[in-house]
Amino acid sequence: MGLAILTSSRADFGYYLPLLNLLKNKINYDLVVFGTHLSKKHGFTKNYIIESGYKIKHEVNVDIIGDSSSDISKIIGNTFLKFADFWGKTNYDMILCIGDRYEMFAAVSASLPFNIKIGHISGGEETFGAIDNIYRHSLTLMSYIHFTNTKLNSDRVSQIIGSSKNIFHTGSLGVDNIVQTKLYTSQDFKELFNFNIDSPFLLFTFHPETVNYKSTQMHVETIRDLLSEIDQTVLVTMPNADTSSSFVRNVLHEVSKVNDKIFLVESLGSRGYYTALDKCDFVFGNSSSGIIEAASFSKYVINIGKRQLGREYGNNIIHCKIDKKEIIAVMKNIKKMPKLDGKNIYGDGNARYKIFKELKKWV
Repeated sequence: MGLAILTSSRADFGYYLPLLNLLKNKINYDLVVFGTHLSKKHGFTKNYIIESGYKIKHEVNVDIIGDSSSDISKIIGNTFLKFADFWGKTNYDMILCIGDRYEMFAAVSASLPFNIKIGHISGGEETFGAIDNIYRHSLTLMSYIHFTNTKLNSDRVSQIIGSSKNIFHTGSLGVDNIVQTKLYTSQDFKELFNFNIDSPFLLFTFHPETVNYKSTQMHVETIRDLLSEIDQTVLVTMPNADTSSSFVRNVLHEVSKVNDKIFLVESLGSRGYYTALDKCDFVFGNSSSGIIEAASFSKYVINIGKRQLGREYGNNIIHCKIDKKEIIAVMKNIKKMPKLDGKNIYGDGNARYKIFKELKKWV
């Protein structure tokens, strides 16, 4: 009995951390680990969970076999089958899931015949350039209780489920995580990631637009041209395990060999990423972290392409096409823009308390 908390990647585990810290000794929960946590190619990040002081109760291993459309479909199917067995052998009051990943969709949908109540974090968002939109809204339909990042997201969840029951506008756990996280010292960051954050640099992450994955190769050619010629130091975090992400990965590795100002890291983790956000000049790419978290560090973000279009955004976001000339023009203009005030439309850092208040009624 109790609560099963599903985590499939280092990114979602980072979001959970403020809530997990609060739940200790207050709610009986088990961490159920799967996805890229168990993939050596993606850093075998289950070790990060253990190093963070958390016990893994269950591992559900599904091979991350590739990133073609066929591979993703097979991973979804295999994840569903593995979790069909898993839910049949366990007994939980509730499942807590987060976000919009395809493997999360598969794990949760396998639980439906077992009639376990589902809690969903970060429902109601829109991302027109990613197929995650479909998985996110599907998770919303499956769920019994909903924790949303904004009031507009709450309204959208209400539209999707046809009811306003059990929908709670909590804000984002990402903002809570920022409040709780102690940043690395410059020396610690250098030792961990072999990168000097005291010198000026830009922070970059780029994921494929999975709704339009056939254009990925064209998009990465633009990224190749941009990063090959850029004369500023760029710290690059690698893309998720999405459709055609290998195209992005391969180009990033090629560019790093051509331009010695490009530094690649598989994952910084929450603490490392927030340290980089705090120190960087500005952010560019198409990561949700730019939309949700960068505002808390008063950083401008050049959001390129369509992957994140549809999300609510603050006054630190500058939307830009995947076009080298346009991106460079915006980069030059950022230096002239006024300082930001650190306000974040995604919350006040108290989401964990609001989520905990509702969870303890059901577990």
